[in-house]
Amino acid sequence: MDFLISNAYAQAAAPADNIGLLGSPIVFIIVMAAMMFFMFRSQSKRQKELKSMIAALAKGDEVVTNGGIVGKITKVTDAYVGVEIAEGTEITIQKAAVTTILPKGTIKSL
Repeated sequence: MDFLISNAYAQAAAPADNIGLLGSPIVFIIVMAAMMFFMFRSQSKRQKELKSMIAALAKGDEVVTNGGIVGKITKVTDAYVGVEIAEGTEITIQKAAVTTILPKGTIKSL
């Protein structure tokens, strides 16, 4: 009955696939570090621009708040600004709530 069962021989291990440099975890880490660098850089740039815009707020500027309120600045203090949202109606908001300074005359065109 030996002729029905063939002998099993150990096969050589298959050659490992050469994944090259692109499959290396080092490349993945470098790409992730570059992405993080550019994301943090752009975020810090936006924060600097916002900080300088808030510092430059002056009486007469037309602004939009983060709540969507459009108005004209009537007074400026260290932490707050007075915003006239309608004739005779003034609200006081934090400077940090101002998101955009509009071009002069924008409120009249609304």
